[in-house]
Amino acid sequence: MSARFRLYINMDGGYTLRTRKVMTNKLLHRLQMVIDVIHPNLGGVSGEKLKERLAKTYKSKPENVIVYGMRTVFGGSRSTGFALIYDSRDFIKKYQPKYSLRRLGLEPARTGSKKQKKELKNKRKKVRGTAKKAVGLGKKK
Repeated sequence: MSARFRLYINMDGGYTLRTRKVMTNKLLHRLQMVIDVIHPNLGGVSGEKLKERLAKTYKSKPENVIVYGMRTVFGGSRSTGFALIYDSRDFIKKYQPKYSLRRLGLEPARTGSKKQKKELKNKRKKVRGTAKKAVGLGKKK
């Protein structure tokens, strides 16, 4: 584990990006850090801009960077959040939770409601043997 502190200034965007508590997590193949964004004349900075800036600074691809948990301090002009920079896209798919992968567009969206799934489960409970697979498949044409 290594701790680094760096300060980055982006004059054209009007915001400053600072990373702290930077940690190399070799087990999960990633860099993890807390990011502080100072944006005096902006309401906030988009996650895409932050991804690009972090990728450029840490010599990675923007698709391997995940920024989440951004909170603006009361009064504005400062935000804090977390960032993960994975070694490759494969490790993102392996270690990130399903809901996060759905947000990133790496996992298909859920289909069907929770109620439908429960009803199907209870219908299958009432049937014995191999007929369980046939329950809920719809009518044969």
